[in-house]
Amino acid sequence: MSELIKHIGDQDFEEIVLKNDKPVLVDFWAEWCGPCRAIAPLLNTLAEENSEVIFTKINIDQHNKKAATAGVRGIPTLILYKEGKEVDRVVGADMNAIQSLVKSATSS
Repeated sequence: MSELIKHIGDQDFEEIVLKNDKPVLVDFWAEWCGPCRAIAPLLNTLAEENSEVIFTKINIDQHNKKAATAGVRGIPTLILYKEGKEVDRVVGADMNAIQSLVKSATSS
């Protein structure tokens, strides 16, 4: 696990995601999810290459309130937040879509 990806929970979601000045990418995942594990190396690489984006992961088995509030129906779900609001999401392990999502985080 990259040190550049912060594990968060229901209790610190608002502070880290919604009140952040930087764009925040939240990866809703679970230990048992094969596609979640498959995208982990890509997320590590993207976190290393994109210091202007905050990368986070929230385990939906341990912290399901924010997943429910965000309307997460399947995992992996990656949601990009800017200025406390969802601006885009990717559901599934579509590597190209994930890369585009991160790229869009840094464009105005």
